[in-house]
Amino acid sequence: MTNRPEGDSRAARNERREAARQRAQRARTQQKRRQRGLRLGLQIGLGVVLLAAATIVTLVLVDSVKPAGPGPSNMAQGGITIGQDLKAVTASGSPAPTATDGSGAVRITMYVDYFCPTCGEFEQANGDYIESLVDSGAATVDIHPVATLSNRSQGTKYSLRAANAAACVADHSPNQFFAVNAALFAKQPEQGTAGLTDAQITRAVTGVSGLEQRSAITKCIQEQTYSKWVDERTTAVTDGDIPGSSLREFPGVPLVLVNGQRYELTSPITNDDFRTFVVTAAGATEATPTPTPSSTGSTTPSATPSE
Repeated sequence: MTNRPEGDSRAARNERREAARQRAQRARTQQKRRQRGLRLGLQIGLGVVLLAAATIVTLVLVDSVKPAGPGPSNMAQGGITIGQDLKAVTASGSPAPTATDGSGAVRITMYVDYFCPTCGEFEQANGDYIESLVDSGAATVDIHPVATLSNRSQGTKYSLRAANAAACVADHSPNQFFAVNAALFAKQPEQGTAGLTDAQITRAVTGVSGLEQRSAITKCIQEQTYSKWVDERTTAVTDGDIPGSSLREFPGVPLVLVNGQRYELTSPITNDDFRTFVVTAAGATEATPTPTPSSTGSTTPSATPSE
C-alpha cells in the first residue's frame, strides 16, 4: 500500500464533499424551478378558467339587461288610444297619457291581462257599452295589455304571449285593435290551464274582420317580437309607472280609470254600476255619455239619461 500524506487525504475528502454539496445545490435549484413552473402553469390555467367564467357571466348579465328595443307603433306609453269609429289614434297624433284627452270626451283607461278572469268579466259586462261610447266619439279608451299572470299557465306564459299578440296588432293593424282585444277575451282560457297555443292565438287574431298585414302579424306572434317589451312594460307598471293615472301603486288587473278616477269593481260586475261611475267621473249627475242615433242613421255623442 502506498502511504499518502494526511493532507492529501483530507483535501480529497473535502473535494468530494464540495462536489456532493454542489450536486445537491443544483438538484435543489432544479426542483425549485420545476415547482415554480408548476405553480406558474397552475396560476395561468386558473386565470384562463376564471377569465372564461367571468366572460360567460358578463355575457349572461349583458343579455339579461339588454333593452327590449322600441315597442310597437302607437303604443309609446304601453297602451293604444282608440277614438271615434273605433279607429286608433296613431303615433303621430297620439295625445300624452293624461286623465282626459282635452276634447271633452270621456277618457277611459284600462290595464288588462288576457288571462285575468275578472278582466274577462268586466269585458263581458261593459265591452259593448264602451264600444258604443268610443264609436260615437263620446269617449276614448286607452288599452294597456300587461302580463301579470304569466306564471299561472303551466309554464307557457300565456299572458305574455297574448299581450305580445295584441302589441303585434297595434303595430301592424291598429284600427282593428279594439276588435282584436274583444276577440282575445272571447277566446279567454281558464286560469291555471296552459292557455291557448301560439297557433290558436294567431287564429283568434287573424279571424278578426278587416285585419291588415296578416302575414306580418302572424310572424310577429310566432317570433314573440314584443314579448320582452311587454315584460318590461309590465314590470314598470307594477312598480308604479302607470300612465294616465295619479296612482303610485298598481292595484292589479283589471285597472279601469275614467277621467283619471279609479273604478272600484263590484261583485258581480254590472254595466249599470259602471254607467253610474262614468256619469260621476264625467262630472254629470243625471246623464251619461251615450250614442244617440242621428237622422241619417249614424251615431253622434250625446248625453242622454242613463237607463
